[in-house]
Amino acid sequence: MKKLLKYSGNFYVLAILFFLFWMLFIDSNNLINHFRLSQKLNQLEDQKEFYLEKKGKITAERAELMSNPELLEKFARERYLMKKQTEDLYVIVEK
Repeated sequence: MKKLLKYSGNFYVLAILFFLFWMLFIDSNNLINHFRLSQKLNQLEDQKEFYLEKKGKITAERAELMSNPELLEKFARERYLMKKQTEDLYVIVEK
């Protein structure tokens, strides 16, 4: 008990304890914010993987469409409702 009182009265021990308390709980880069930011970073990295995978699929589809004129025409007709001048277009909407 006397050793504890001896060290608790020491200026350097008190300064170090205050510094640790300040850095862990009060500072803008405290432990809680660090944990939240690391979770956000993991979430953003997962989103990055998802979008890179999606980009790869879209790039592959685009390359396939550009290499095949019949597939490009089918895509334009279905997706953008394009038609030839002599055709009539009927859109069926399912509820």
